[in-house]
Amino acid sequence: MRALFWLLDTAISLYVWALIISAVLSLLIAFNILDTRNRLVWTIADFFYRITEPALRPIRRFLPNLGGIDISPVILILLLQALRILLQEVYVAILRSGVGV
Repeated sequence: MRALFWLLDTAISLYVWALIISAVLSLLIAFNILDTRNRLVWTIADFFYRITEPALRPIRRFLPNLGGIDISPVILILLLQALRILLQEVYVAILRSGVGV
């Protein structure tokens, strides 16, 4: 039981880091600091886009147009952190009940 909660917590943490890296990469590309004509840059940016976009797209549908500012990664990170807290509370409740020992 402990390994399952650890695995879920680690996966959520890694996805939060992927969201942060994706947001920073998109900013660096938008300000022409990184050039997507470089194959390595394009490959890395495409990878992070592909793993984060499916989770960000539904959030973007509900957000109003903020004039080029995308706050969907921040909202998703807050939701994922809330999920981590919920998982920790469930884990502690299971430990206190003695079921998962």
